[in-house]
Amino acid sequence: MGLFDVIRGRREPARPNLDALFALPSAAITLDIDLGLTPTGVGSVCFRAPEGKAFADLEAEIRELLDADGGPRVEASADSFGFDWLTIRTDPVDLATAVTDIHAVNTSLVLAGFGPQLLCSLFPFADTDGNAGALVYLYKRGTFYPFFPKAKSTDQVRNNVVELHIRDKLTGELPVELDTTRWFALWDAPGLS
Repeated sequence: MGLFDVIRGRREPARPNLDALFALPSAAITLDIDLGLTPTGVGSVCFRAPEGKAFADLEAEIRELLDADGGPRVEASADSFGFDWLTIRTDPVDLATAVTDIHAVNTSLVLAGFGPQLLCSLFPFADTDGNAGALVYLYKRGTFYPFFPKAKSTDQVRNNVVELHIRDKLTGELPVELDTTRWFALWDAPGLS
C-alpha cells in the first residue's frame, strides 16, 4: 500500500489467517460437550474458479495431492450461484484430517495466486437427532460463523438460537464474526445434507 492509497483513504483488506482453521478440533470439543454437536468429518472449500488452463491444472494437482496414499475422497461440485466446491469426506470421521486437507487446498490456491477467488470453507456438525449445520470460515474477514438450518423445516429457516449459542461458546476459542449481517446462508452447500 502506497502513500497515495493512504491519502485517498484506501485500506488494505484484512489478510485471512488460514492457520486459524487448526483451532477447529479443540473448538469441536467445546461444541460436543456444551451443545451436543459432533463433527461429521466433512470439509469443503468454496471458490469462484477462473477460466483457463493454469487453474484447471492447479485443481487437478490439488485433487491428486488429496487422493494420494488413500486419502479422503475428493468431490468437485458447483452450486446454483456458479461457485465451485471441493469437498472431502473422512471415513472414519476425523475433523483434524479434514481441517488439514482443507488448509492444504486453501494454501495451494493462495500460493498459486488464486487467493482472491476463495470465498469460504465449511465444516459440518450434527446433533444426536441428525440435524446438521456448519462452522463457516470467511476468507475475506478471517473469521468463523455458525450456519444451522432449522430442523425439519420445509422452508429455508435458520435456527438463530443455536447459531447464537455457538457464537457465545466459541468466542475466545476462534476468531468469531461478530457482525451477524455477514453470516451468509449456505442452504445447499456440500456436506450439509
